[in-house]
Amino acid sequence: MQKLKLTTIGSSTGVVFPKEVLSRLKVAKGDTIFLTEAPDGYRITPYDAEFEEDMALARKVMRKRRNLLRELAK
Repeated sequence: MQKLKLTTIGSSTGVVFPKEVLSRLKVAKGDTIFLTEAPDGYRITPYDAEFEEDMALARKVMRKRRNLLRELAK
C-alpha cells in the first residue's frame, strides 16, 4: 500500500505519486491516467477502456478488409 499526499495546485487539489509508483504504472509527466470505480474502491490505471473498444472494432474491420488494405498499401 502506498500513502499519497494531496496538495494544492493553483486552485485545484492534486496527488503526488512517488517515482516507484509512476515506474510501475509505466507513466511519466504529461501522460494520462484513468480513475475508475471498482467494487473495492477506486482503481488508477493508464488503461483507457474506450480506446480499447475502438481498437477492437478497428481490428475487426482490418481482418475483414485485409485484402483491400493490402492493395491500398501498395
